[in-house]
Amino acid sequence: MIQKKICMIGMFGTGKTSLIRQFVHSKFSDKYHSSVGVKIDRKQVQLSETTVNLLLWDLAGKDDFEDLQTSYLRGSAGLFFVADGTRRDTYDQLFELRRLAFEAIGDVPYVVALNKADLTDLWVLQQRDYDALTADRWHMLTTSAKTGDGVNEAFYWLAAETIRR
Repeated sequence: MIQKKICMIGMFGTGKTSLIRQFVHSKFSDKYHSSVGVKIDRKQVQLSETTVNLLLWDLAGKDDFEDLQTSYLRGSAGLFFVADGTRRDTYDQLFELRRLAFEAIGDVPYVVALNKADLTDLWVLQQRDYDALTADRWHMLTTSAKTGDGVNEAFYWLAAETIRR
């Protein structure tokens, strides 16, 4: 069995904890609990003939990307960025968060989840925002921690990329 560390990165309230809870336990809660420091969950996934034990590091959200705890990133095989489609600032900080993370640990596989797809009528993102991500080599998926849409796909894609590299 292979073990891979994945770090969840994004601002407060983007849904990092909820995405992990949906992926690991198939549960969603409307109650908001801010993560403090780091919380670690595990999930074993099967990728073709390879079993992967994912260690999911849920880093506390940061509104100031200068506070990104780069020491938590060490040893990461992949990065899972999360933005809230209803909050423009969470999208705008993605590029700087990626830059800081890569400075700390180098170029590793990464994905961005544009979360809260169940609230698309409230989304502030536009087609040009999606185009900017794909033009800059981001692998992007829309997700909803509430409904589960896109959640497994995002985690499995990242897990597979960590094995492929």
